[in-house]
Amino acid sequence: MNHHQKHPMSVPLVDLGAQHEEIAGELEAGLKEVFAQTSFIGGPAVAQFEQAYAAFLGARNCVGVANGTEALELALRASGVREGGEVILPANTFIATAEAVSRIGAVPVPVDVDPDYLLIDPERVEAAVTARTQAIMPVHLFGQTAFVERLEPIAAACGALIIEDAAQSQGASRLGRFAGTLGAAAGTSFYPGKNLGAAGDAGAVVTDDDGIATRVRLLGSHGSAVKYQHDAIGMNSRLDALQAVVLNAKLRRLASWNERRRQAAKRYSDLLQDAPGVVPPRSAEGNTDVWHLFVIRIAERDRVLAALNEAGIGAGVHYPVPVHLSGAYRNLDLAPGSFPVAEKAAQTMLSLPMYPHISAEQQEYVVDVLRREVAAGRSADRVRS
Repeated sequence: MNHHQKHPMSVPLVDLGAQHEEIAGELEAGLKEVFAQTSFIGGPAVAQFEQAYAAFLGARNCVGVANGTEALELALRASGVREGGEVILPANTFIATAEAVSRIGAVPVPVDVDPDYLLIDPERVEAAVTARTQAIMPVHLFGQTAFVERLEPIAAACGALIIEDAAQSQGASRLGRFAGTLGAAAGTSFYPGKNLGAAGDAGAVVTDDDGIATRVRLLGSHGSAVKYQHDAIGMNSRLDALQAVVLNAKLRRLASWNERRRQAAKRYSDLLQDAPGVVPPRSAEGNTDVWHLFVIRIAERDRVLAALNEAGIGAGVHYPVPVHLSGAYRNLDLAPGSFPVAEKAAQTMLSLPMYPHISAEQQEYVVDVLRREVAAGRSADRVRS
């Protein structure tokens, strides 16, 4: 018996196939054009995407770069964050947020997140400010938008800039304004699994500040605005023309795909109503979330995760190790217990399959198996107690 017959169905964590089918025709035409023009670096597809994504967000500038990590690095550098400067960021994030800070010689200062939404906690940010603070970097996690309006007065008081990590929030908004347009600049990622995903690595810096945009373009192109005139030590970080073709096609569908994610999130929430032992995610007031991930919290996460995977369900964990406890950041000397909310979340978070084309049937199967496994753990607890 092959493993496909074991389960009533298999549900991947992310299904990019259906997205690809929707754009296949446009993709073929667009790629043909790039090859016909041999405009592989820069070129019309990249310019078109930069303009379209800026317009989608209502931002003045979008500069395409090679990936999300370099987008954050370039946003920090172009905004004037310097070596030795401190950048406050949440402990519950992908390592890239901190990496971007470290790569420019600045110092990441992790703080804890709030217990309801797992977003950077403004009170903890305020407590972490020092004379060396140069930027505050909220992460719009899982498709929600951080409470940037509460960070603004803190940043203003210490002369720091707000640089957003908007890698998981394409199309999310807070109080009517899009994530990625709330600070001095934002870095975003178009890694394939994102709400707006390329077919490989890609990213962008979004900013209303023309000076920052110009500097990002300069630094991402070897510090050069004119060929062979290098005004700064830059790097090579550009949005690939072939990826721009993919992104142009997907951007046209992003609003409707995000709407489908919202419908799927609502369906999950309905199915999980009064599910004992499961804490489903909530939307913060004033937020329109785009559900990049649907993250529940449960005890015995690892056992339940293994059981879901065994049943053909591609559940996952974002993120099992908070930044301050990763080997890379041992030098920050932050022991376990430093950020209790983020640390507890790291042990209890479970990402359920979420993508625009997920079916009601698939979601029902996921929740059936989840409820069964969580209940099994709870009854075993009762037997033991």
